[in-house]
Amino acid sequence: MKARVGTKSRIAATLLALMLLATALTGCGSAAQDEEAEAPKTAAFPVTVTDDAGREVTVDAKPERIVSLAPANTEILYGLGALDRVVGVTTYDDYPPEVATLEKVGDFVGPNLEAIAALDPDLVLVTTGVQAEIISQIEALGATVIAVDPQNLDALYVSIATVGDAIGEPAKAEEVVSEMQRELAAIQEAIDAAPVRCFIEIAQDPLYTAGAGTLLNDLIEQAGGENVVVQEGYVGYSVEQLLTDDPEVYLATLGSMSDPADLANRPGYEGLSAVKNGRVAVLEDNLVSRPGPRVIQGVRQIAEALHPEAFGN
Repeated sequence: MKARVGTKSRIAATLLALMLLATALTGCGSAAQDEEAEAPKTAAFPVTVTDDAGREVTVDAKPERIVSLAPANTEILYGLGALDRVVGVTTYDDYPPEVATLEKVGDFVGPNLEAIAALDPDLVLVTTGVQAEIISQIEALGATVIAVDPQNLDALYVSIATVGDAIGEPAKAEEVVSEMQRELAAIQEAIDAAPVRCFIEIAQDPLYTAGAGTLLNDLIEQAGGENVVVQEGYVGYSVEQLLTDDPEVYLATLGSMSDPADLANRPGYEGLSAVKNGRVAVLEDNLVSRPGPRVIQGVRQIAEALHPEAFGN
């Protein structure tokens, strides 16, 4: 009996040791997986990205000389900590203030190809629309070209990640997007009310607004609003239609094409509920029209106009 007990004890001890070893190995594997999951993304070149023109673009090496042909793209580069690699911007660029010292390569609508070529860029960030036709011309200069033109917040997050990959800053791009999403969540958590019907003016003579499928429309919805404009894209609007829609809040961007200071004195506008109730809000154009990291500040401005009680206003 004693021999049998000893044998059983040894077997039990062996089994226990094997169980402890298995647990230790499992723990090591889990820790290794956690470390791998938490490891920051690193840049690797060449890298291939899909831009907002639907093009697959390969960047062979980390770009060191970047030209930005849209203010929003410049703001993305700044947010990614790459402004020191930007060698040229448009005359429309005004943020951050440091861009004032950078070489100008024409305006947003008509970039100067000769000025771009003189800067010998290895990467040029463009937008679509009016700049779509110059993509091939810039590529002919020997530069890699990536189009950035997101039409809503989700697409903007993707665009920031795309630029991050293209310039070798994927981890920073992930950080920027995460911070934007945290700020947006905080804004939305403060709102506890039904969507507020509103209209946004982007140009006044003639009157122009933003409808479905635009970045501005998405910002309005993200900020707890309901756009009275149901048409797609950027559309002209009549005062008669505006009076029929009668938004609760009238939003207007302050810029070269719109100055809401005289809103109450415009013919017919005195009949708007938003004017009668003093619910006209002026937005900073650059914060709501440029798809870059600062656009969340634009969402906050819209949210504060639509839901002032939620923000102590």
